[in-house]
Amino acid sequence: MMVIAIEKGSWSDTRRFLDQMYGLRAKVFDERLGWQVAARDGRERDTFDDLDPVYILAVTAKNDVVGCVRLLPATGPTMLMSVFPQLVSDEAFSPHAQMVESSRFCVDTTTQRKGRGGLHHVTRLMFAGILEWCLSRGHTQVVTVTDLAIERILGRAGWLLRRLGPPQRVGRTRALAGVLAVDSGTFERLKPVGYVSTFDRPAAPTSSLLS
Repeated sequence: MMVIAIEKGSWSDTRRFLDQMYGLRAKVFDERLGWQVAARDGRERDTFDDLDPVYILAVTAKNDVVGCVRLLPATGPTMLMSVFPQLVSDEAFSPHAQMVESSRFCVDTTTQRKGRGGLHHVTRLMFAGILEWCLSRGHTQVVTVTDLAIERILGRAGWLLRRLGPPQRVGRTRALAGVLAVDSGTFERLKPVGYVSTFDRPAAPTSSLLS
């Protein structure tokens, strides 16, 4: 299993991965959490996917997507400020060029084992992937809208979320906004044994990337 990044101008053979990602998002956010998302034909996609985001994916040796997250510049249109501004009550919050927004984070935990700290291997893999990609691009913070369950998971992992306001109900869950610090120490602490990513590697066909 490895972590890959899909971003504009990186490599072209991504359609199968993106289709699986949209399917995983529908299962988690529409079917399980009951969020008000635009899910059609078992796929979830919204207008923020039209803004050339970066997708960080956890992919198995069989080319199955088992984890995903979407990253966008925090200074541009974001889910937080466009859809969930009510979650921010911290007047000191100020997006900047070294901050990215993380959204649509989800993992397929149905077939994945739990490891140290009670965290699923894919969850730890995804956290490490977000951190590594941000570090490689000079980002220092991640802002996100998440729920209380993910906040607790982040806490168990040792990646502490600074809340921007109190939790509020969204669908069948309690949502909140917060900021995560990006640093190499957290990445080294979180990355699982055998961690592999394709970041900053030359573009290559899917068969050679994931063989």
